[in-house]
Amino acid sequence: MIFESHAHYDDRQFDVDREDLLRVLPSKNVGIVVNVGADMKSSASSVALAQSYDYIYAAVGVHPDEVESMDAACIDRLRQMAQDPRVLAIGEIGLDYFRKEGHACKDTQKYWFRQQLDLAVELEKPFIIHSRDAAEDTMEILQEFGKAHPDIKHPGVIHCYSYSPEMAKQYIAMGYYIGIGGVVTFKNAKKLVETAKEIPLERILVETDSPYLCPEPNRGKRNDSSQIRYVIDKIADIRGILPEEVEKQTEINARNMYGLLQ
Repeated sequence: MIFESHAHYDDRQFDVDREDLLRVLPSKNVGIVVNVGADMKSSASSVALAQSYDYIYAAVGVHPDEVESMDAACIDRLRQMAQDPRVLAIGEIGLDYFRKEGHACKDTQKYWFRQQLDLAVELEKPFIIHSRDAAEDTMEILQEFGKAHPDIKHPGVIHCYSYSPEMAKQYIAMGYYIGIGGVVTFKNAKKLVETAKEIPLERILVETDSPYLCPEPNRGKRNDSSQIRYVIDKIADIRGILPEEVEKQTEINARNMYGLLQ
C-alpha cells in the first residue's frame, strides 16, 4: 500500500470536499497518511484529523514562515499536542529564505528551528524538515544537532528535497530520509531526478505535500494522495525497477522513520 508521508488536508483548499475525499482515499490504495502541521492552528487540526480517521496520523510543528509570532507558550502547546498517540513527529520545521518581506528574519527562524528540534529530542520523535533556499544554514544546524545527539538513528526527513544529489547523500550519511514528491515529474527537475537515481531506495519517502505540487500530468491542479502514484511511477522509471518495488520499499522506509513497524 502507499504510505503518504506528508500532506496538509487541513488546508482550506479542501474545505469544500474534505470528508468525501478522505473517505475514498483508502480505496485508492492509500494506506497511511501523515498530516503535517505548519502553524499552531493547523497542528491542532492535524491532530483532530488523525483522531477522526484511522489511517491518518499527525505531525505538529511551526513552519519557518510562521515562527514570527512564536513564544514559549507555543512550545508548551506543541508538547501537549504531541502527547496524543496519533502524533508521530514534530514538523514541519526548518528554514525558508525564499520569501523576504513579511516573514521572520534568519536569526528568528534559526532560533525556533533549534527550539523545535530540542522538543523532538525531548519527546523522542522524528522531525520533518522544510528547507528552501537555506541549504548551508540547514546543514550546519543539523550537523550541530547530530553531534549533540549521535545515538538517534532515524532523526527525520528532508521534506520536498530540492538540493543536490551530493548533499542528499550527506544527509543520508547523517541518518536522514529524503522526501520526494510531485516535483520529480516536472521537466525542469534535473537535480531531483539525479537525486532519485543516485541515492539508496531505502532512504526515499514519497509524499504529495497536498494540496500543493501536483505531479504531471495534473500539474497546476489541487493535489491529493491519489496522485502519489505518478511520483512512484517516475521514481521506478528513473531507477529502472517496477513501481511495486518503490511502493513497497517506501512504505517500509516511512514505517521505520515514523515508528509504525508492522
